[in-house]
Amino acid sequence: MAKSQIGTVASTSMDKTVSIKIVRTLRHPRYQKVISLTKKVKAHSDIPTLQVGDTVEFVSCRPLSKTKHFRVVQKIS
Repeated sequence: MAKSQIGTVASTSMDKTVSIKIVRTLRHPRYQKVISLTKKVKAHSDIPTLQVGDTVEFVSCRPLSKTKHFRVVQKIS
């Protein structure tokens, strides 16, 4: 089973594809300041009711297109 991740929907303008924003925080190794890093990925979605700002769970899958390698499992909120 692929590892599931949680992210926030950033864009729904494409057909059956959503752009998901993943935010992770880490502490700088030298200066000990907390840094947040953001990454955007594209995921396949069969859920038609997704809106920008929704939290979703997604997993990795086989490449569906040049830039789409994830699939939305469920809408969390």
